[in-house]
Amino acid sequence: MNTPQKPLAIVTGVGRKIGIGAAIAQSLAQDGWTVAITHWHPYDASMPWQSGPDEPAEILGQIRQVAPDSISIEADLSDPATPAQLFDQVEQALGPADALVLSHCMSIDSDILTTTLESFDAHFAINTRSTWLMVREFGQRFKGEHGSGRIVSLTSDHTAGNLPYGASKGAMDRIVLAASHEFKQLGITANVINPGPVDTGWMDDGIKEWAVQATPLGRLGTSQDSANLVRFLCSAEGGWINGQLLMSNGGIQ
Repeated sequence: MNTPQKPLAIVTGVGRKIGIGAAIAQSLAQDGWTVAITHWHPYDASMPWQSGPDEPAEILGQIRQVAPDSISIEADLSDPATPAQLFDQVEQALGPADALVLSHCMSIDSDILTTTLESFDAHFAINTRSTWLMVREFGQRFKGEHGSGRIVSLTSDHTAGNLPYGASKGAMDRIVLAASHEFKQLGITANVINPGPVDTGWMDDGIKEWAVQATPLGRLGTSQDSANLVRFLCSAEGGWINGQLLMSNGGIQ
C-alpha cells in the first residue's frame, strides 16, 4: 500500500532558533508537513542579535526528526529572480507546495525624517516586492485540491519610528489579502497575522516591561504563540478562515 504523501509548506525567514519562522516550521513539521525553509544569513548576522552561522542547519536538524525530507535553502529575497528560482529548487527536490508561509522581513529603525531612499527601497524590495513575487509563483504553480491551498504572512503595524518597515508591511498586507479573492478559482485561502511585539531577541528590558504591562494577560508574546495560529490556518479545520488580518497579540493596547 502506498504511503500518503505529506503536504509541503514553504516557510521563509527561518534563520534563527528564537525566531517566529523557526517555531512555525517546527510546528508544521510536527503536524505532518514536510517543510522547505529559507534563510538569509547576511541579514541576520548584521543585526544586533548576531545569529550564528550554524543556526539554519540546527533548525533543519530539529525539523528532520519528525519531517525527514525537509530542506533548507539560503535565499536572497531582495533579488527579484530569487522567488522563481526558489520554487524551482523546492519542486525539483520535493514537488509542488501546498502552503506558503511568509515570515521573512527586513527591519531597520528610522523615522520619516531619517529614512534614506536606499533603506526605503530595500525594505519594500524584501518585505513587499518579494511577497508579491512569492505569492505569484505559488498561485501559478499550485496543483492541490480546491480549498486545500494556504497562504499566511506575518505583518506589523509598527510604523512610527520604523517607517520603511511598517509601510512596507502594510503594503504586503494588501497583496496577500488580494490573493484570497484573486485565487478563488484555485481554492487557496490567504490570511495575514499581526503577532504584536514578540521577544525574538530584539527587546531591551524597557520594551519588555512596557509590553507586559500593556498586555491584559501579563506576559510577553512568544514565537510559539504565532506558530499556533499559523498551524491552525494551515490545517483542514482552518480552511474556512480567508481574507483576514488576524490579531494574535494577547490583546495588547
